[in-house]
Amino acid sequence: MSQLRLNLSQGSVVIDFTPEAALKLKQEINQLMQSLKAIASQTPKPTPQKPMEYHYTGEVFLEVFCNPNIYPSPFAAKVLLTVRDDKIRLTTETELTRLLEDLEEYLAQAR
Repeated sequence: MSQLRLNLSQGSVVIDFTPEAALKLKQEINQLMQSLKAIASQTPKPTPQKPMEYHYTGEVFLEVFCNPNIYPSPFAAKVLLTVRDDKIRLTTETELTRLLEDLEEYLAQAR
């Protein structure tokens, strides 16, 4: 198990994470990107898309949530991140593109 650094608008959080969990999260984000692109390409009223909700339980619990229906494009999208254990809970919003970059960097180092 190695550490995943999630860069936030003000600071960062580092959690123990597995490469398998990172690949699963990347798949979820790829599906979310497709939903966001589908919404952006439909006019005037796009078909509502299902929100992305990812959960990981290890030494800490990680939840990533995004409702693609409220963003005009993948580049404008933000995700709600929750990291918690029995002593602390951190909930914040970060850019989807930033999360994807952090995940790509983690996977490159894990190889």
